[in-house]
Amino acid sequence: MAEIIQRDGTWAFDGSTVRITPGLHRSVPLFRQTYGEITVPLEAVSGIVHELERKRGRLRLRLREGADPLLQATGGRLPDAADPYRLTVDVDRSGVAEYVAEEIRRALLLDQVPKEPATAYLLAGPPVPVSVRSSDGTVSFDGARVRIDWADTSDRVKRATGPRIIAVGDLARVEWLPNSGYEDGFLRFVTRETVFSELPPEKDPFALDLWGSARRDLLTALVAAAVTARLPHPSVRAGELTDRSPRSSGAARVPARADHHDALLRRLRELGELHRDGVLTDEEFAATKAAVLKGFS
Repeated sequence: MAEIIQRDGTWAFDGSTVRITPGLHRSVPLFRQTYGEITVPLEAVSGIVHELERKRGRLRLRLREGADPLLQATGGRLPDAADPYRLTVDVDRSGVAEYVAEEIRRALLLDQVPKEPATAYLLAGPPVPVSVRSSDGTVSFDGARVRIDWADTSDRVKRATGPRIIAVGDLARVEWLPNSGYEDGFLRFVTRETVFSELPPEKDPFALDLWGSARRDLLTALVAAAVTARLPHPSVRAGELTDRSPRSSGAARVPARADHHDALLRRLRELGELHRDGVLTDEEFAATKAAVLKGFS
């Protein structure tokens, strides 16, 4: 057993798995504490480095592309401090850190773990159910459905449409961008009907606009990862596109465009009903309609 215990957390390697436990100190970001312990199988690891600095060092665990739904969902956009695969190491423990790193490197070599992208998720992702309250509303996921309940500060059109419930089977992908504190982020659930839509997050009823507490909004990555873990692996989707013949791929584009047109009509009808019912003013209806038309163009 190779183990290093730091205020930032604990890493333990038993020869087949790396067990990562976040520290309880207040300096450890809320996201890592909420995500909790992560068990990384050796086959998901592509490498490890120990970086030495003047006052402290850092262990960085590198995972194979496509192995972890969290990294897939966040696309490398997690802030460094919130990245669970980084461990801050005190300078007087650098020898222990190097020993842990060397043990993992030796195991990777002996087991001949490939560095190529994984063809399936090797980590389970966050457990469900999971629910996060963000600046734009509360998003929940029970393993089968995503539910969004809008906040009082959400756009009026979003609140008028009521809670949004999306089945996993209707999802094409999840898009996530963190709220940096300087620039807004978003969590968008792209369905088969809205795949052509490019509405801004503040107007998109399938997206949470992240503009409030960056610390709290970062927790939406938990939902993004949990949903991503239950969608087809990217390698499967890529394989489907590669295997299509020109004839079959051409046939597939027609219903996709038809679905695009149907989704646009449904969205316009929904806005028209809100306008007729007096929920939207003439100005709000005109502005939102223009945004919808631009997003679907």
